[in-house]
Amino acid sequence: MNREFTVTGAKVLFEIPVLGGIEITETVVNTWIVMAVIVGLCLFLTSGMQVRCKTRRQVVAEFIVKKVNAMVGENMGEHFLQVGYAPLIATIMGLSALCSLSGMVGMFAPTSDLSTLLAWSLVVFVLITYNKFRAGGPVGYIKGYFQPIPVLLPFNIISEVATPLSMAFRHFGNIASGTVIMGLLRWALANLSFMIFSKLPGVLGQVFGQIPILQVGIPAVFSIYFDIFSSLLQAFIFCMLTMMYIGSAAEE
Repeated sequence: MNREFTVTGAKVLFEIPVLGGIEITETVVNTWIVMAVIVGLCLFLTSGMQVRCKTRRQVVAEFIVKKVNAMVGENMGEHFLQVGYAPLIATIMGLSALCSLSGMVGMFAPTSDLSTLLAWSLVVFVLITYNKFRAGGPVGYIKGYFQPIPVLLPFNIISEVATPLSMAFRHFGNIASGTVIMGLLRWALANLSFMIFSKLPGVLGQVFGQIPILQVGIPAVFSIYFDIFSSLLQAFIFCMLTMMYIGSAAEE
């Protein structure tokens, strides 16, 4: 799996001088590609829909919609389901999962760039703040920073800022840790392969000692967890945190 990770940004592919030299990185381009895939998949699943389901595509589309609606209704409440938060949650989950899985086809995974996750977390933070304003008004929002006692104001401010940061770093940390573990595994298997097969007599040792034979197949087994399961799990966790934070903000 070709997945590197970066805190400062991905490799710059080209610049747009007309727009003031804006840099277009691998993160941006690959995110566009993933978004195009999601749009194409949605168009494919929803084309030719009928009142009575007659195609497998419509069955899949309706299954996804029902599951997302149920998840939003259970974790956020019927109000958020009615005002249209289900498409937002589905978009975040699909975008996160496919961005992480894109590394398995040789692309630079956008979720391996911390700036991507910080941007998503900022969107969630804006929605949290909006719902707090909506629930208690400007006075209630400001008053919340002094609860339960005024002396806790600095800690409440830190807690508010830490919410999007913790979401971004949690997602990034899990993706990055999987990348590091897989890299160490491949390195260890290559060295173990050399230690074992280089001891073969004569030419066999010289030839097979240079081939990382143990890297064939074994990393693929661990990739099922670190690359596939972990990517899907982190997308689910990010969405669950989004629903919990926004839902609780509306109750304050």
